[in-house]
Order: sequence, then structure tokens, then C-alpha cells
Amino acid sequence: MNASLLLCLVIGIADGDTLTARCGQPGAYEQIKVRLGAIDAPERQQPFSQQSRQKLSSLAFGKQVGLDCPRKDRYGRHVCTVMVPPAGAPDDRPVVDAGLVMVRSGMAWWYRGYAREQTPQARERYAAAEREAQTRRLGLWADPAPMPPWEWRKTNRAARASTADPS
Repeated sequence: MNASLLLCLVIGIADGDTLTARCGQPGAYEQIKVRLGAIDAPERQQPFSQQSRQKLSSLAFGKQVGLDCPRKDRYGRHVCTVMVPPAGAPDDRPVVDAGLVMVRSGMAWWYRGYAREQTPQARERYAAAEREAQTRRLGLWADPAPMPPWEWRKTNRAARASTADPS
């Protein structure tokens, strides 16, 4: 395990790519919002949103995770690689990349717009995981025309803007 990882307890799951963690020592906890780096999960109104949230919950909720957070996003969330304990061993060291598991299981897209923030090896793993999920039609890839969340948000912003009252 990377010695620079911050160890935290996951206390909430907002959706398939956002969680709340409690970090620090008893009496000096800091609660932080975490956006999983390199992935984008379905929005609440999209197909597979609930399944994506449930998958992240099964991976991380109530578990000690390792966070590597190189930056914050425009909403103030920490953008992190989230390492979780191996499946079936919730008390083990957090050594499994939760984002990669989300992509591999078809519960999130690899967010190529931020690929430059990943190492070449991580980009390769994420690309292969997404290809495998697509080939096996896992999760959101079972949909005949899955719409990536970034496109869905753009489409819905445009639709809201066109229906807004101009006065």
C-alpha cells in the first residue's frame, strides 16, 4: 500500500462516483466529500444510476479506505483514487482501486477527459477494463445506446436553457 494514502472511514455514498469519508483521529475527525477520479457514473435520472450507487456502497461503505487526492474539483470535492479492501476481506488493507472495479463491472465510464491525470499504466488498466465490460455487456453496457453522463448533463443543460422563461 502507498504510504502517502490517507486512511479514512466511508460514512456515506451519494452516487456511483461520490462518497463521504471521515478522516483523522477520534476527537479530530474531518469529514470530506470525495469524487472518485478517472470515472463518471450514471446521473440519478439515468439508467443504472441506482445499481452504480449500490456497487460503490458494497465496495466502500463502512470500510476503511485509502485516499490519494491530488486535487479538488470546482465543487470543492477531493478528487481521489480510492483504494478499498479486497472483496470478502473487509478488514484487510485497502489495495483495490474502487474506480477500476466500477469501470470493470460496467457501473461507470472511464472518464477520458481526465486521463492525463492518470499514469500510463492506470490509463491502460482503465481502458482494458472498459473494453471488457463493453464486450461482456455488463451493467450500463447492456443498454443498446448508453449515454455517458457528461453527454447527458450537456443535453439536459441545453434542454433546460431552451425551456427557461426568457423574461
